[in-house]
Formats: sequence, structure tokens, C-alpha cells
Amino acid sequence: MGHGGNVIQELQTDHREVEEFFARIQALPAGDDKRREVADQFTIELVRHSVAEEMYLYPAVREHVPGGDALADQEIKDHATVERLLKDLEKADVGDPQFDALVGKLIEEVRAHIADEEQHLFPALAKVVDAKALDDLGDKIRTAKKVAPTRPHPGAPDTPPANKLLAPGAGLVDRARDLITGRGKS
Repeated sequence: MGHGGNVIQELQTDHREVEEFFARIQALPAGDDKRREVADQFTIELVRHSVAEEMYLYPAVREHVPGGDALADQEIKDHATVERLLKDLEKADVGDPQFDALVGKLIEEVRAHIADEEQHLFPALAKVVDAKALDDLGDKIRTAKKVAPTRPHPGAPDTPPANKLLAPGAGLVDRARDLITGRGKS
């Protein structure tokens, strides 16, 4: 992920990529080992995306959008739910029926979150923030995704300044683990 464009274009492109991963995992039969690979890929992308939003998008929403605190709080709550599901999925065996149940619940939660962002949050932000600021936010989101963790860390801080301080360190450790294990390389 790292597509270019303003923050809204960047994040919407991420959303489409996650939907592609969901279609891939749903096309595979239950118990297929390739489901783990696809789950690892969408986990990496969802975690990076969420961390970047928490670092830059939601603070901008709080600052500029009327009622932005409530919007940002709800989005962060949604992220926490998804992160817990991702952590449970990470531990589940692909052959266990629980794996499929977690994938189904995760897809449902993420799709609801995407719809909410695209129908409410993004239009609200676009109304109050000029094009230059949206472009700058897009740059910050892309930079954040490069150093963000690739594994779920449900206990990690999800608001600045703590998340901006700790996420790059967790990201470094996660990427080192991924390099050693080959996770996410398919």
C-alpha cells in the first residue's frame, strides 16, 4: 500500500485492496492452507492502514470536522474490535472451524467500517479541509504505513502522541519477524 493522491484517495484504494483479499480468501475452500497466507496478507495491510489512520487521519478529523471527536472515537473503537479479531485469527488453525467464523466476522466488521468512513467521515473531512491539506495528509499516511506494525497489537496505544512514538518500534520488530518467517511474501 502506498498509492499516491490525497488522504481520501489513498485510503479508498487501501479499502479496495482489502476487499480483493477478502474475495480471495472467500474463494478458497475451508481448511485450504492458502487461506492462512491470504489472512496474513490482509492482516498486514489492515494493521498498517489502521495505525496510519490513528496517527494522522483521526487527529485531523478531531481538529477540523464538527463533531469530529465522536467520529474519531467511533472509528478507533471499530479498529479495536477488528484488531482483537485479527489477533484471534492469527492464533487460529486454518483447519479449525473457528478460523472460518473469525474470517466471516472480520469481513463483516471491516466492511461496515469501510462503509462508514466512505459515506460519512471522508465527505465530512473533504468539506472542511482544503486540497493541499488533504494531499499533505496523504503523504503522512503513506509515510506512516511504511513504518507501521504488520501484526495486531490490541494493547498498543491508538492515539497520539503515544502511538506515534511506539508504532515505529513495533513495526520494526514485526517486519523483522516477517522477514525471518517469510510471512506476507506471497
